[in-house]
Amino acid sequence: MMKPLNNQEQFGLRLGLVARLWRAEIDQRLAAFGLTESRWLTLLHLSRLPEAATQRELAEAVGVRGPTLVRTLDRLEAEGLIERRAEAADRRTKSVHLRAEAAPILERIEAATAAVRAEIFTGISHAEVTTCLTVFEQIAGKLGGAETTVRPTHEIPMDR
Repeated sequence: MMKPLNNQEQFGLRLGLVARLWRAEIDQRLAAFGLTESRWLTLLHLSRLPEAATQRELAEAVGVRGPTLVRTLDRLEAEGLIERRAEAADRRTKSVHLRAEAAPILERIEAATAAVRAEIFTGISHAEVTTCLTVFEQIAGKLGGAETTVRPTHEIPMDR
């Protein structure tokens, strides 16, 4: 006989499921432009970092290991969307920079991600999202994740 899952067990399982479904929906919308998850996610993270990042920092932001990111960066560089530069302080360290040619692709990525967010957050209040972010922050802290203290940069009105 199967024992029903309690709320905490369901939370962990659904968290992974929701993340996969969310990325899959964006993947589907960007596939027509030849953008895979690794490519659009790398470009999106790079565009949102305050300055050029090292390959290591970018891999950390994307949530992959450095060697895993290298193939994606090689392809993005070959397409002229990014460039890698040796750091003056340590020539072995490479920083990753967006090129101007990436701008139209980033616009597509931003449009697709914004459309998905608009659709999935319909009917969910700002307070519910804030509560969820607070819970994520607490869980991440207990798992050794960086504490970022969630502070919305601006409030987006949500229906409810």
